[in-house]
Amino acid sequence: MTLKYHNPECVLDVRATLGEGPVWIGSESALYFVDILGKKVHRFVPDTAEHKSWDAPARVGFMLPVEDGKFLAGLADGLHIFDPHTGEFAPHAQIEPEHPGNRLNDGCVDGLGRLWFGTMDDGEENETGSIYRVIHKRDGLEITKHDEGYVVSNGPAVSPNGDVLYVCDSGEQKVYAFDLDKAGNLSNERLFAQFSDGYPDGVVTDSEGNVWCGTWGGGRVSRFRPDGTPLPSIEMPATNVTKIAFGGDDLKTVFVTTARKGLDAETLAKEPQAGSIFAFRTDVAGNPQHAFRLEK
Repeated sequence: MTLKYHNPECVLDVRATLGEGPVWIGSESALYFVDILGKKVHRFVPDTAEHKSWDAPARVGFMLPVEDGKFLAGLADGLHIFDPHTGEFAPHAQIEPEHPGNRLNDGCVDGLGRLWFGTMDDGEENETGSIYRVIHKRDGLEITKHDEGYVVSNGPAVSPNGDVLYVCDSGEQKVYAFDLDKAGNLSNERLFAQFSDGYPDGVVTDSEGNVWCGTWGGGRVSRFRPDGTPLPSIEMPATNVTKIAFGGDDLKTVFVTTARKGLDAETLAKEPQAGSIFAFRTDVAGNPQHAFRLEK
């Protein structure tokens, strides 16, 4: 697969309704991602074009690797364990039963093996979403709520040295930054970026600490330096750009998930591959995908 610098091309014509949550698993040279509304989990091996998918029992917002080779999946009602060898989902922890209209949305694992994820109002109207941290203990999961008041929380992402957490408030077109200490506490919330064209969706950081943000309704990947200074955006052949993952042997291949949700027939005629996976090369490597740590 030969890709050009910042010139995206479709590498998997999957046309997901709401493609999201790409993660690169280096040991498999494979990209995992989800179709939230399609209730699907996908695995794609770029070198061989091998593509496999599994049905999920509900809307699945993210899939993140666990140290034992399985995945933590964020479904509508909470955390599940997904085993790619069997294709089975096992309930693990219920989240927010007091908000039946909420679902889990996006997540990440930091360098210490802690899971960060957000919830959102599935109707995208009420400020019932929150940001959580999850740590595995021998006697179960330690689940801590850290922030609330989101309609649609997105991201989150952690800086390479682990001292900043980025979170999107998508409907408000804002990206926030928090200081993150070694104990997993958040402080000093501040506005990192304000969007005016499109809505910030999934965010990740590269090895230099730059922030890359899928831009829903904006047709681009937006980029910022660690101090919030904008970098040139990368235009995409799809209006709804959701998230990126750095992959390949050198972590300089950028894979981009997109969505067909909300696009009218005229737009879809112009963007027939909306919802597919696009890729391009870049000059700064991403960060390795961390796995959720299991306390021994």
